Amino acid sequence: DPFAGDPPRHPGLRVNSQKPFNAEPPAELLAERFLTPNELFFTQNHLPVPAVEPSSYRLRVDGPGGGTLSLSLAELRSRFPKHEVTATLQCAGNRRSEMSRVRPVKGLPWDIGAISTARWGGARLRDVLLHAGFPEELQGEWHVCFEGLDADPGGAPYGASIPYGRALSPAADVLLAYEMNGTELPRDHGFPVRVVVPGVVGARSVKWLRRVAVSPDESPSHWQQNDYKGFSPCVDWDTVDYRTAPAIQELPVQSAVTQPRPGAAVPPGELTVKGYAWSGGGREVVRVDVSLDGGRTWKVARLMGDKAPPGRAWAWALWELTVPVEAGTELEIVCKAVDSSYNVQPDSVAPIWNLRGVLSTAWHRVRVSVQD
Repeated sequence: DPFAGDPPRHPGLRVNSQKPFNAEPPAELLAERFLTPNELFFTQNHLPVPAVEPSSYRLRVDGPGGGTLSLSLAELRSRFPKHEVTATLQCAGNRRSEMSRVRPVKGLPWDIGAISTARWGGARLRDVLLHAGFPEELQGEWHVCFEGLDADPGGAPYGASIPYGRALSPAADVLLAYEMNGTELPRDHGFPVRVVVPGVVGARSVKWLRRVAVSPDESPSHWQQNDYKGFSPCVDWDTVDYRTAPAIQELPVQSAVTQPRPGAAVPPGELTVKGYAWSGGGREVVRVDVSLDGGRTWKVARLMGDKAPPGRAWAWALWELTVPVEAGTELEIVCKAVDSSYNVQPDSVAPIWNLRGVLSTAWHRVRVSVQD
């Protein structure tokens, strides 16, 4: 069994698949802490978790002209300044289960928990690439490709890539991370080294990193070329051509209600609604609107968290709204977030439905009853 060596997991996680292991934290806990505890951070694995001996670990960086830089874990820690960044990672399939209610899609049935936030520590990818001899800029379209130590039965590793300009930008905060919330990376989250690309879909933050290479082409990996792309609702599995769509990088604005949970009975008096909101590309969430009547009337929620530098709002905003509610009423709680570019979530799922169930960002709806 190639999954026999996988690490133990927290029993409170909501498991979407065991082999490979994919799980999310309980939704009602998501907005209780700004930083998600490591053991409750959502886990997305595509392949078995590799067992890595830190003393023999080497990160290969392919330099210009065929030169190669090989770094041990100790060298990565000692040669480059440690940089820390608080960033939210979100799976492209977060809230996929809502798309499945419109029409069936292929993919794991993620609820609202395929998103979490941590304080990451490690070396800047920029510093490592400059050390390897790469220039600040390259003419034309170039990409930085990543390969993980996790591999399929044929030996093909998980891989992904990001544009060269993002990798080298001092404002993009891309890390080769070896710490998560002040401790070494857990095995499920990439020990000993992973990429963290703030503001970008989690699929590009490759775990168990073994190789970094600069290329005029995107990563040839299946997960870069034939997955994690969005299509029109009219495209089905008989007509899809993955070559016609760009790979997802920055994600659109997103929000969800974490409390109360769907179907809950809440007491009359004051009801506190809680949730999270986040936008890709470092765009700050500037407002979250909440409705108790399905979107007919709205109130503005209170945002919590420190203000980030412009263009570097890598972490989610937690929000809450306290409102009076009367016994005997049925509430349809709706939330929608607005980011600093005034992007806003679409009001329904059907117009953004796609065959892989990615980019599910419609207004989040939770129905509850108010009972004595």
